[in-house]
Amino acid sequence: MQTPGRLVIRTYAPFRRGLVIGGSSILGALLLYVAFEVGRGSAGSAGRLAQEKRATLEQRVEELEAANRELRLKVAGQEMTQTGQSREREELARTIGELQAQVARQAQDLAFYRGLAGDSAAAPPVRVQQFRVAALGTPGRYALKLILGRPVRPEDVVNGTLALTIEGTQNERPVTLDLAQLTAGQVRELRFNYRYLQTFEQELAIPADFKPERSTLEVRVARKGVEPVRQTFLWSLENT
Repeated sequence: MQTPGRLVIRTYAPFRRGLVIGGSSILGALLLYVAFEVGRGSAGSAGRLAQEKRATLEQRVEELEAANRELRLKVAGQEMTQTGQSREREELARTIGELQAQVARQAQDLAFYRGLAGDSAAAPPVRVQQFRVAALGTPGRYALKLILGRPVRPEDVVNGTLALTIEGTQNERPVTLDLAQLTAGQVRELRFNYRYLQTFEQELAIPADFKPERSTLEVRVARKGVEPVRQTFLWSLENT
């Protein structure tokens, strides 16, 4: 006797299955569209932020460039003013040096002629007969040649000391160098002792950034009542 088979009843609903599949497809497409719009919105926001940042930076760059141009103009104006002031100082110093040299020469000539006229008390006992400065082969090295004489007929020996200073500018500032600075401390003054003539030859060292303008020589006689003899010479180099 055969056992009767189990009856299986399957429900077939093609419409509902299609509806589920279609709904899933639509939902997936909707999700993709929403994700796309969200991404595009984020990208758009980032792009706008980047554009705003770029515009801000460009404006800042323009402002800095304008400020830089203004500063360059100010610096150029200050340099022109400083150059003009430096030239005015140099011209003024040169004029003062020329006047001092003329006054010293005239005072010495006057004393000399007074001595010739018989006023021996007014005549200085020494006279600067020669003052020469020549450049040596080494940069910054110079040779000084100095000759002292007597303005009137000598009757005795005269002695004393010489002091030398050179005035000029260093880094656009007025500077005065004495004999000790010009000889690295080796010579502070020159001593003389003679009846008719005495010659001095002294090597000088001048810094490279120093611009000499004039030299002043002071002769101090070791005798009571005799004033020092000062004479100024404009800076000029002669051939050795």
